[in-house]
Amino acid sequence: MAIAENSTYLGRYEAFWERFLAPYELVRSPAGAQQWQPINPDPEDMAPDARDPNKRVPTMMTTADMALKMDPEFRAISERFRDDQAALDDAFARAWFKLCHRDMGPKSLYLGPEVPAEDLIWQDPVPAGTMPSDGDVAAFKAAVLASGLTVAQLVKTAWASASTYRKSDKRGGANGARIALAPQKDWDVNEPAELAKVLGKLNELRGALSLADAIVLAGSAAVEKAAKDAGFNVTVPFTGGRGDATQEWTDIESFVWMEPQADGFRNYLKSPQPVKTEELLLDRASLLGLSAPEMTVLVGGLRVLGANHGDSPDGVFTTRKGVLTNDFFVNLLDNDVFWEQADPASDDRFVGKDRNGNQVKWRGTRTDLVFGSNSQLRATAEVYAENGNEEKFVRDFIKAWVKVMNADRFDLM
Repeated sequence: MAIAENSTYLGRYEAFWERFLAPYELVRSPAGAQQWQPINPDPEDMAPDARDPNKRVPTMMTTADMALKMDPEFRAISERFRDDQAALDDAFARAWFKLCHRDMGPKSLYLGPEVPAEDLIWQDPVPAGTMPSDGDVAAFKAAVLASGLTVAQLVKTAWASASTYRKSDKRGGANGARIALAPQKDWDVNEPAELAKVLGKLNELRGALSLADAIVLAGSAAVEKAAKDAGFNVTVPFTGGRGDATQEWTDIESFVWMEPQADGFRNYLKSPQPVKTEELLLDRASLLGLSAPEMTVLVGGLRVLGANHGDSPDGVFTTRKGVLTNDFFVNLLDNDVFWEQADPASDDRFVGKDRNGNQVKWRGTRTDLVFGSNSQLRATAEVYAENGNEEKFVRDFIKAWVKVMNADRFDLM
């Protein structure tokens, strides 16, 4: 029998709203906490005592409960549900479904015969993309490298798009190109003015490619160029087929809370945080599903490629910015460089001086220096700094890069 046809349920439903909207007064619990008690309740509206079933006591409400009565906006919602039980049933079913499925990612990951046909905005729907041809891919790569956009601009844009992915709830990522939509296009970490310039050029050049594919492919083409400039002819694997989301089907309110307050991969910190910046880097790496070596090689590569927020010199331990070298690790671990705090009152930024202390050679943050101070991360950094491991560094960087670019490609799993 449907709920709406169950007379017992309807009777209790109506009785609940009658009691709920009755007048209450503020009292103190036996423990001294504030709670709300109905004024002169009818005996039939009272509840059995927990210890004596022959005794009845008033039903109590918390201040949170009372907000549904006293706040004007909540009151209007409560009265609507009181007068329309079918609306309450539908709203509860949708809220319960969202609660139980919020961390499952897109609907394509759902299984079973009871998957709703309806698309819901909180599922971050992305229209199906089309696979670009090899000719389209090659033509776009050539065009974007000749467009005047720098390696740093292309790498930063691709990273900004893909690195929003969170394995905790399978939200974010490059698929959908939501970096071109509100609110992501306006996030400070994404440098909105420069981002708009890059996206505008990519839109001009992409042809039949989706913008999502174009963003990733442009970043990968830049990585290939940077590797070639370092002396390595490599190909960054690319799998197209991403779609482009729309603003209408983007839940702006929920995406606002995904804005990074810190991104150690871009040496970005929006404002002082209560935890160390290197810990925030670990948190972001964990959300991306990266291992310690993958995190290490990505940071080292992104630094020398010039992917820092605002083109900051922090951590750019190279004189060949834009070239995919292992210079970050070589210079970080250079025994002829002595590191000290840039400001005695702060341990966030450091300067690297020669042993005589006369010349500043490098500038870095805690996020940079942790790869020299933490024993586990230093062990990995030493591998990449070793003579003869330049090609290993390049190939490991590309492998980790592709992993992030494809993190939300559930269709490839």
